[in-house]
Amino acid sequence: MQIFINTYETYLHVKDEMFEIRVRESKQEKFKTNHIAAHKITSFVVSKGAAITTDAIALALKHNIDIVIVENDGHPMGRFWHSKLGSTTKIRKQQLETSLNQEGLNWVKNWISDKLANQSEYLLDLAKHREKLREDLQTKAKKIDEYKSRVLDLQGNRVQDVAEMLRAMEGNAGRVYFEGLSRAIPKEYTFEGRSFRPAKDAFNAMLNYAYGILYGRVERSLMLAGLDPYVGFMHRDDYNMKSLVFDFIEPYRIYAERCVFGLFSTKKVNKAFFNEITGGVSLNQEGKPVLVEQFVKYLDQDHIRYMGRNQSRANAMQMDAHKIANALIGKV
Repeated sequence: MQIFINTYETYLHVKDEMFEIRVRESKQEKFKTNHIAAHKITSFVVSKGAAITTDAIALALKHNIDIVIVENDGHPMGRFWHSKLGSTTKIRKQQLETSLNQEGLNWVKNWISDKLANQSEYLLDLAKHREKLREDLQTKAKKIDEYKSRVLDLQGNRVQDVAEMLRAMEGNAGRVYFEGLSRAIPKEYTFEGRSFRPAKDAFNAMLNYAYGILYGRVERSLMLAGLDPYVGFMHRDDYNMKSLVFDFIEPYRIYAERCVFGLFSTKKVNKAFFNEITGGVSLNQEGKPVLVEQFVKYLDQDHIRYMGRNQSRANAMQMDAHKIANALIGKV
């Protein structure tokens, strides 16, 4: 279970070796109290404005529960995590070496090509139920497939040799993809491409928040696999840049996109979910729980067929992280 705490003045502490969460929806109401056993929780996602005791942090660390502190738009600021690596340091040594050689390039090409394949597949899925847009969406899917083939055909000895080409093809495919989504979404929510912080429209505001949740989940998967989130292969090694998170997340962005688009297309979103802010739009306290409930269910409860078994999407992502770690140290 992943617990989201995004109500101002919520208080998280420990009582009788259980987590106690005290929350008040308004100043006129009394605090509502919930008790949850530690073994039922995988992580806390906490927005600014909440209070956490050191006892709660200690109990979380004892039970391998991470506490993620997020911005109001859902993007992680930092986390409390135990100080043990939980794996051999050989993985991280090999990760650093791989970031500088052809093996690293191969991982990047696979991640980006998988991302583009997911985009193409989704546009084709949308085309099945939109007769007037079918030809246009199919044409866009074909264009994305062409970019995917070009990505896989790139040759080099390391990522830096072809990084600009990779970024260009990924970016061009993304513009085609989001143009297709904008055309297929209900007309009152059409948008002009991707916009980030702040989002320029309701769709991007909700998508950005979903990506924020996904960033936290990806980072946790990498850490559990013994990988260093800061040593990436494609994204820049800027100060405090979690490069591997941004690399590894690419094939899984489709989880956020399908979930968010599904909320709009099934009319589960209304304009009261959003606030106008300086320069854009933000998802508000009415809209966040709707997205969080749906997205967490999509990740943790709904199942897909993966590696010959029925798996949650979160488990499949964790298996992929372990697969990378094992490959780095020669374990197949």
